[in-house]
Amino acid sequence: MRKDDRVPSYPFTGPPGPRPAPDLAALRDAAPVARVSLPSGALAWLVTRHEENRRFLADPAFSRAAAVSGAGPRLRSRPQSPSLAAMDPPEHTRLRRLVTGAFSGGTVARLRSWLDEAADGLVRDMVAAGPPADVVASLARPLPFLAICRLLGVPVCDHARFHDWVTAHLDGTDDDALLGYLAGLVTAKRKEPGEDLLGELTGVLDDAELVALGSTLLVAGLQPPACMIAGSVQALLADPGQLAALRREPGLMDTAVEELLRYVPIAVSGGTMRVAVRATSLGGQRIEEGEAVLPSTVAANRDPRAFTDPDRLDLARTPNPHLAFGHGPHRCLGAHLARAELRAALAALLRHMPGLRPALPDDQVTWRTTGLLRGPEHLPVTW
Repeated sequence: MRKDDRVPSYPFTGPPGPRPAPDLAALRDAAPVARVSLPSGALAWLVTRHEENRRFLADPAFSRAAAVSGAGPRLRSRPQSPSLAAMDPPEHTRLRRLVTGAFSGGTVARLRSWLDEAADGLVRDMVAAGPPADVVASLARPLPFLAICRLLGVPVCDHARFHDWVTAHLDGTDDDALLGYLAGLVTAKRKEPGEDLLGELTGVLDDAELVALGSTLLVAGLQPPACMIAGSVQALLADPGQLAALRREPGLMDTAVEELLRYVPIAVSGGTMRVAVRATSLGGQRIEEGEAVLPSTVAANRDPRAFTDPDRLDLARTPNPHLAFGHGPHRCLGAHLARAELRAALAALLRHMPGLRPALPDDQVTWRTTGLLRGPEHLPVTW
């Protein structure tokens, strides 16, 4: 498909705060699969309903590898680096099977006490410094960074420069320093494996695969959970009744985490682009071979066909078949870790800041609204 000025431009600009762009609801009501124009100038199909997203994300007719090969339509002009998320079966199946154990519920459960201690330490520092404090700078960003450093086995003495290299990598200004460091880290782990993720996988992955896995973890494991933690805190502060319920009933935490994952749109649309490897149909729309398709899990998570009163935050909601982590073979490998990080952050705030409240009116909190991820730039709170 070539650019057509009659179709809407993607990504859509949403309002600040935990609310999806209204364009998504409009498309979801009009058609489950609709054409949009990409920043690269190409056209794609955008999937907005829950049922159609589940089918699309599990259908082998749509290829991740073809979407990053450079031969088909592209979301952006900048090519994507090779990673697990850019592979199709059987290569994807082989690598994912090798690393799944490192991200299993049991493995993350063993990290929970460490995550709780790390979150407690960060919140105690906020309390010690006195109000107001910025949840983004003091908790939402540091906690996932510390978790990734622990997973990869980055020595504490390297944390400061590693943070700078990661920032340059995520900003797209410099990949060489980070990839060079990861290559050196892999070499060190082969000599002394240790109990971290890279050390555990030195026996099953080659050096290039380990470096690619490390960079994939950094892209998926830093900014998205940081946006989710900060966005979830803002959503709770904006709904004092739900926040009070969570204080009164700590047993709500599990369903609260799932509901916040559904409710807070940390992505402009949600999900990564695929390219059709054969002609097929989806949501009553014919998709030709070579055409690009984007899932909108953000729209799917507010679909009234799947959720009762979907625009209301309900921390006791059950069942909750949200698609925050995707679906199918590319379902987020770090889902258990992301849940644990969000849980640890919320629990630490509730423990140490019983009077937690916003330091700014909700409509004055600045959100990042450019790019494909969304979230508060700063979230001042007091207690």
